Amino acid sequence: MKRAIIIVLDSVGIGELPDAADFGDVGSNTLVNIKKVRPQTSLPNLCALGLGDIQGKDISLLGEVAAPKGCYGKMAERSIGKDTTTGHWEMAGIITKRPFPTFTETGFPKEVMDAFEAAIGTKTLGNYAESGTVIIQDLGVEHMKTGYPIVYTSADSVFQIAAHEDVIPVQKLYEMCEKARKILTGKYGVGRVIARPFIGNAKDGFTRTKNRRDFSLEPTGPTILDLTKAKGMEVVAVGKIEDIFEHRGMTRTDHTTNNHDGIEKTIQFLKDDFEGLLFTNLVDTDMIYGHRNDVEGYAGALEYFDSRLPEILAQLKEEDVLFITADHGCDPTTPSTDHSREYVPILAYGKPIRAGVDLGVRKTFADLGQTISDYLGLDAHFEAESFWKEIAK
Repeated sequence: MKRAIIIVLDSVGIGELPDAADFGDVGSNTLVNIKKVRPQTSLPNLCALGLGDIQGKDISLLGEVAAPKGCYGKMAERSIGKDTTTGHWEMAGIITKRPFPTFTETGFPKEVMDAFEAAIGTKTLGNYAESGTVIIQDLGVEHMKTGYPIVYTSADSVFQIAAHEDVIPVQKLYEMCEKARKILTGKYGVGRVIARPFIGNAKDGFTRTKNRRDFSLEPTGPTILDLTKAKGMEVVAVGKIEDIFEHRGMTRTDHTTNNHDGIEKTIQFLKDDFEGLLFTNLVDTDMIYGHRNDVEGYAGALEYFDSRLPEILAQLKEEDVLFITADHGCDPTTPSTDHSREYVPILAYGKPIRAGVDLGVRKTFADLGQTISDYLGLDAHFEAESFWKEIAK
């Protein structure tokens, strides 16, 4: 009953990549910079697995230990981008060589907006790059008066639609996103269309709710999810994994609402008896704190996960191997509120593997997918190098 478990700590980067300057991310180092700004940040359980022993500038500040219980290293993103979709796809085996289009400078072209407005039967507001928390304050009142949805983007390849839940019900907003997804293909094929429901009023301000939903492109090649399912094993997706992979290659899903819910559901699924893959995304570090440059909140979310990690480890069965990683960075200590082009940590733990193996610097996130393929016998042929032989007992 072999199982591979991936937990993605969304946006928890560990230092700028060599090409960070091309993305405007020089100096980004999400984990280390948080520790520098907030020295009391403590992640003892992650560090016990080897987090503070990973190679890199100042990473030892996180908490180096003499004998890590897990295997540890960091991975470089080979795909061109720093988006949630490219990051997750790459760790699952797909390297995106042509970046998803972005529309930061000019917004979406007239032909796209005309087609979208025709499809939903109403005009729109916005259509420019802005922080989601800012644009709903700027346009929320006008939105409530007109009923027009707010369209905006960012440095990521996203078409985001914000709407007050009392003006455009959540289900109708999802339907708008589905229509946008059908329009946004080809040269306009953004990585994700995102529903951004909010509540509130002009007096007290507006706040986004937890009813966010992502509508991604379908993966462009086979992933570890597809291969695991094709072999007759279970593929359990927790959090926004189902959206990122456009609901492909899964046997069970639970969307969850926040990190607490995601951790609880992960623990519940670990208690079940099944063979295959459990893939969890914990989004709060990115969505709630990273994009808002909330260092205190980000550190708190990391510490909360660290405090729950022993419960997760306690549920691992004899043939379980746990991998903890991230999909990109989102350094809350920099002026930018966008994702950052960073290495991501890779930690591995379980009874089938050795302790204290330094995995060094992996050339691609896809090394994780190839490693899982080797463990589960999926016969994947990704553009990657497995580290299974390095860690297997």
